[in-house]
Amino acid sequence: MKKITLVSFLLLLAVSFSVTAQDKKIKKDSISSEYNKWTIQVNVGQAKGVKPYMAGYYSSDSHTFIGKPQANSFSLGARYMIGPKFGFKFGFNYEDLKPVKDNKSLPFEMQIAGVSAEGVINLNRLFGIEDNLKRFGFLAHLGIKVDRMTSKTETPVPTVLDPKPITHNYGRTEYNGSIIVGASPQYRITKKVAVLLDISIQNSFRQHFNWDGSYSDSSNNLNGQMVTTSLGLTYSLGKNDMHGDWAQIKDKNMQKLEALDKKIEDIQTLMNDTDKDGVPDYLDQENNSVAGVAVDTRGRMIDLNRNGVPDELERYVEKTAKESSEKAVKETSEDSVLRLVNEGYVCTYFESGKTKSTDASTEGVDFMLTFLRNHPKASIDIVGHADEIGNTANNNILAKQRAENIKKVLVKAGIDPSRLNVISQGEDTSVAPDSPEARRLVRKVTFRVAK
Repeated sequence: MKKITLVSFLLLLAVSFSVTAQDKKIKKDSISSEYNKWTIQVNVGQAKGVKPYMAGYYSSDSHTFIGKPQANSFSLGARYMIGPKFGFKFGFNYEDLKPVKDNKSLPFEMQIAGVSAEGVINLNRLFGIEDNLKRFGFLAHLGIKVDRMTSKTETPVPTVLDPKPITHNYGRTEYNGSIIVGASPQYRITKKVAVLLDISIQNSFRQHFNWDGSYSDSSNNLNGQMVTTSLGLTYSLGKNDMHGDWAQIKDKNMQKLEALDKKIEDIQTLMNDTDKDGVPDYLDQENNSVAGVAVDTRGRMIDLNRNGVPDELERYVEKTAKESSEKAVKETSEDSVLRLVNEGYVCTYFESGKTKSTDASTEGVDFMLTFLRNHPKASIDIVGHADEIGNTANNNILAKQRAENIKKVLVKAGIDPSRLNVISQGEDTSVAPDSPEARRLVRKVTFRVAK
């Protein structure tokens, strides 16, 4: 039964290595390398020589449940994963085999120092169950081991019944080669530290000594067996936070699909039309055009006469002015002028947060300059306005600064400052604050002829 298990494991290891090699050749870049590849491991446990022994020598106490375990095995190892599923492990070990206390065996001691090289399979990833097992994991390993065996068993003292006792090769050393196979269930404690239980079976194929130090019978055919059970700690080395055995590894093809999805989302964002003018944002050079105003292919409001006012707004103003003039036919020209000024038809506009009027709206200032020159005894109120965006106190100051700047323009044009009264109307809350087009209409300075 043990031979069948060993052969099956060898086949599994070979198939896994073959699949890993083929995947690497066919899809060289299909797996992300974002996991720690190096792991160091320290183990302490019990090594028990199973066979062979000379008559009168044995290790366990047959009268106990598990033979009185003893800590006589110490090892230090390093593991390198060449892929998420497969890697190599290199180790140094020391065992000191003695009979357990009170087991009535003749005294013996065998000291063993060795090195090993093994292949390791991460069974979690091999079977794709790492997400289900959470912090638990299973490793399997298979390889070769070379031991330096030194007998510390003294040859029994000759007696009348046994005048020539069998030698136990005290102080003699031999080198022994073995095949070792094992399994290591483990549990992750922190992101980089895990605890494991390792159970390994070692089958020697060049063992002249019995475990008690005497020469093995030729019928054993240089064969020996040892079982080691140990607890260990592993620490994952590398720049990544998570232990290499549990790191989340993304298939690079999936990463490419995610990147493609991100590009599609970006394209959808670019195709948005914030100002609803029919031109997508990525082409729109004037992304705040007034709704309903004709734009060109770059989203710019059409201004054929290049006077800074969109043609459709200009026609609207002309139409409004025409309607107002027709309505004012019955009024005197003086009353018409006062009505236009006092009802806010004469004004100048400002960009958001600015105190200097736009070039396209200086006609209002020019109108008031002409009015004041034609009416040398008249005085006016210069009323500053602001939209609701920002702090109210700051907006009050901004509105006043706009009015002050218009006053300075008129003073520099020759108007007596005493005829000009600055007023801050502050925030204009009459329009929707979430409409850039509506807010543009309330960032202005209006005028009133003082009575």
